[in-house]
Amino acid sequence: MRRRKTGFSVALFIVMLIAVLGIYFFNEISNGPIIEPNILKKAESDTQKEETKEPVEEVTNIEATLVATGDIMFHSTQIKGAYNEEQDKYVFDNVFKSVKKYIESADLALGNFETVTAGPEHGYRGFPTFNSPESTLEALGNTGFDILTTANNHSLDGGKEGIIETIDNINKYGMENVGTYKEKTDDILIKDINGIKIAILSYTYGCNGLEARLTKDELDAMVNRIDEDRIMNDINKANEQDVDSTVVFIHWGNEYQRTPSQYQTDLAQKMFDWGADIILGSHPHVIQKSEKIDHNGEDKFVIYSMGNFVSNQRRETLTNSSKVYTEDGVIVQITLDKDLKAGKTKIKEVSYVPTWVHRYRAEGKYKYEILPVEEYINSEETTLAKEVINKMEGSYKNTISLMDTEKKEEDDQE
Repeated sequence: MRRRKTGFSVALFIVMLIAVLGIYFFNEISNGPIIEPNILKKAESDTQKEETKEPVEEVTNIEATLVATGDIMFHSTQIKGAYNEEQDKYVFDNVFKSVKKYIESADLALGNFETVTAGPEHGYRGFPTFNSPESTLEALGNTGFDILTTANNHSLDGGKEGIIETIDNINKYGMENVGTYKEKTDDILIKDINGIKIAILSYTYGCNGLEARLTKDELDAMVNRIDEDRIMNDINKANEQDVDSTVVFIHWGNEYQRTPSQYQTDLAQKMFDWGADIILGSHPHVIQKSEKIDHNGEDKFVIYSMGNFVSNQRRETLTNSSKVYTEDGVIVQITLDKDLKAGKTKIKEVSYVPTWVHRYRAEGKYKYEILPVEEYINSEETTLAKEVINKMEGSYKNTISLMDTEKKEEDDQE
């Protein structure tokens, strides 16, 4: 009796289990899979997000910013002031610390390196034949410069060796040069900045009568001198490579003259006719005017001289009537805009940061620092003497009066 009861119970359990499983699978087939409410809600939410997701906006324009400065010079007094006894080294970084943010924030930064770095064996010196410590280039690299123009009247101050050593040192600190070369080349310096191709050319009116330090073939190959046919051909070469904008950095004009010469304005017009878009001038050691020009329906820009970015030329050391203005410089900021659909690039905006070289005594020698003028004359926290602020206010007015800006018009009305 006990065994028969046990067998009946097991059979009954199996029958009931089969019945339950049958009902479960019948429901699965009839109604589809069972989905938990939370999973269903998430799926619906994801679907709604997908339906309401905004389409990606098509990029139609790209921009590139470039900055440029005038003459970067190191006279003997500057070199002595930069010597650090503890490090037994010439240190120039502090000269540029207050303007560094303007240089390093640009997509492309250019300056005129108006000296050479031929090495200590030739002796460090300033005017009339410059030879600066290699650490000047280290400081410029640390400040954020990308390209230094080396075609100027001091290109041959160190002879052939000076040209080669300077180029090697510029490259050593992560920069490039344009205007002088170690050997003959037909290449055009072209930089692709954010998708905008920019050609950079550089020329000088001469080399202070030192051209005889090179043979004729060496001179033609190693120093870009102003020759209209050469400039026109170089601009054409750049355009053949489908550049978007051509920049000409040119060393020209008359020293200490605040008005460009007829030669400068005529040559600028020719360069625009040949296809240049931006002309950046150096050499006069004082600032000359800037102009935005409508050339056959396209915007062009020229500044005939950007003055001294840094030097020891100042009211205390010069006797000419323009000595006050040699302390002035300007950082030119240019924004280029490329319409990707039309394939056209235009100058979107030009702005200016007037600068002034502050010379002061410390540790028994002269120190130098380039100051962004507007920041200091408008600051309530400055520690500079009133006399220095007055000089900077005069510097600012002198500079802005020559710049083609809306700010100038506002200042004129005050």
